[in-house]
Amino acid sequence: MMKDKVLKFIDEITPELNELSLEIYNNPELGYQEHKACKLHADILKKYGFTVEENFSGVETGFKAVYKGKKDGITVAYMSEYDALPGIGHGCGHNILGTVSTGAGIVLKELVDEIGGTVVVFGTPAEETSGAKVIYVENNEFDDVDIAMMAHPGNQYTKSGSSLALEPIQFEFFGKTSHAAAAPEKGINALDAAIQTFNSINALREHMRSDSRIHGVIIEGGKAANVVPDYAKVQFYVRSTSKTYNSELLERVKNCARGAALATATELKITKFEFNYDNMVTNQTLSNVFNEKIYHIAGIVMNEPPKSTGSIDAGQVSQVCPTIHPYFDITNDKSIAAHTIEMAESTLTDYAKEQMKNTIAALVLTAAEVIQDPKLYEEIKNEFDTTEK
Repeated sequence: MMKDKVLKFIDEITPELNELSLEIYNNPELGYQEHKACKLHADILKKYGFTVEENFSGVETGFKAVYKGKKDGITVAYMSEYDALPGIGHGCGHNILGTVSTGAGIVLKELVDEIGGTVVVFGTPAEETSGAKVIYVENNEFDDVDIAMMAHPGNQYTKSGSSLALEPIQFEFFGKTSHAAAAPEKGINALDAAIQTFNSINALREHMRSDSRIHGVIIEGGKAANVVPDYAKVQFYVRSTSKTYNSELLERVKNCARGAALATATELKITKFEFNYDNMVTNQTLSNVFNEKIYHIAGIVMNEPPKSTGSIDAGQVSQVCPTIHPYFDITNDKSIAAHTIEMAESTLTDYAKEQMKNTIAALVLTAAEVIQDPKLYEEIKNEFDTTEK
């Protein structure tokens, strides 16, 4: 029986997986600096027969590991994260997250010679900042992927949900200095343009969708009160549940800045100061398969996802192929918050290690069912093709 085979093999490799998670925990590395973590993942994947491309897609700490089965079939990708947070190490649990994805790839590899298909494990650095998944999607690295999956540690089991599309936008206003008391008429006030931009955006809020958010800050607005500021810089995040609507809202935000520049006679420069993140679009058909598998493996009933408030780079992937991003419990239902030392420490508990095994099994058996059931894959693909992005 496939389930028994999967669970048995997971038990066999668990000591190596625990060591992988522990080594990355003990050596936290920030985004795009994860040289040790990248090598640890690449080495274990090579050991189990994967062809590994490091320095992948121009990302020094990224990788792509591939194993093609002896029979044709769909391509399944698991996404591994391994970046840490400043000051608190693996407070988001990426040491165990990456281990789950790499472990799932290794276990599925043991099946695809028999059932068909190709297994891919992507090493995706810097999720906490400017995530590499954005780069991979821009470089068309997911174009040959049929389904993509990952599971994130947290304080409960939660179904794959949604996230907000995020557009980071920066406005720089250029004016002219003058003495603010002696010759104010000779100055062009860049700070006035920045303030007017905020005022216009605040007026816009009444007329935007309730699921959208705009928040910003003045980065620079002058040096002395008696000098007309000739330069001001502001940054905003524009977020919505839909990538399409967020693009429309972003244009209206830009118009607020353009109008402010026109009103104050300043010059305006518009740039992005970070990567944009697309909204996460969970493939519900694929998600339902995972939810069933985790129940049959461990009797776990997945909780409904909370209302989306943040943004993740897996959203980019979900725009180009059917994707899920569920959460698995590593705290034994304790209310431990993410991005804390307590969450980092939770990744090392026996409870977390057991849930890691359950989650790997569910990810593998989900992939195996989709590989073996072309009709199911067509349902997944049809949902992807018809769902609003």
